[in-house]
Amino acid sequence: MTGIRATASGVAVETEYGRVTGLVPADALVNCAGLHSDRIARLAGLRPAARIVPFRGEYYELVPRRRDLVRGLIYPVPDPRFPFLGVHLTRMIDGSVHAGPNAVLALRREGYRWREVSPRDLADSLRFPGTWRLGRDCWRPGLDEVRRSLSRRRFAESLARLVPAITEDDLVAAGSGVRAQALTPAGKLVDDFLIESAPRQVHVLNAPSPAATGSLEIAGYVADRLAEALS
Repeated sequence: MTGIRATASGVAVETEYGRVTGLVPADALVNCAGLHSDRIARLAGLRPAARIVPFRGEYYELVPRRRDLVRGLIYPVPDPRFPFLGVHLTRMIDGSVHAGPNAVLALRREGYRWREVSPRDLADSLRFPGTWRLGRDCWRPGLDEVRRSLSRRRFAESLARLVPAITEDDLVAAGSGVRAQALTPAGKLVDDFLIESAPRQVHVLNAPSPAATGSLEIAGYVADRLAEALS
């Protein structure tokens, strides 16, 4: 997608694939692009109230012989001074136990590992004043998150604050995810829904947890916003 423009009857989406360009006409546009939602909004001519800054969350799992240590959900008490909850333990429906996630700045919007780097995405994050303001306010816990990302021992020590019996040998590396974190220019995390509209357009810029469990209600709300944008 290279551009979005309003037309007399709707919205036109400009696309490019290799040397082939195209134009996709539509009656309306709903942007639910997650990690790229702010870029799509800017292509449409909006100036969104927040920027997407990607944070990677990494997980471990308890080895099968130690799964009996956790029989439900074990979460730390949230610290209101810091933006992220911290690692926790979740027993899954198949009996496995997920440990995590941590939260480190991703070097690419789809950066699931440290070695995955996008100069464009990284520059986009570092040019944004909100990134530096968040770093200024939370540099100490941010440094702890990086250390925990690089050390299974430190990760295990954090979990042991919740379940003292957990050790480094009880953990095996699992997957990771990238959180499309909406961040304001003041360096504050957007912790509520952020949805902006334009004529014939609705842009979902932030849909935090529990977005999955509330998906039908959210869909109804977006549909109502779109009806207003079409009127």
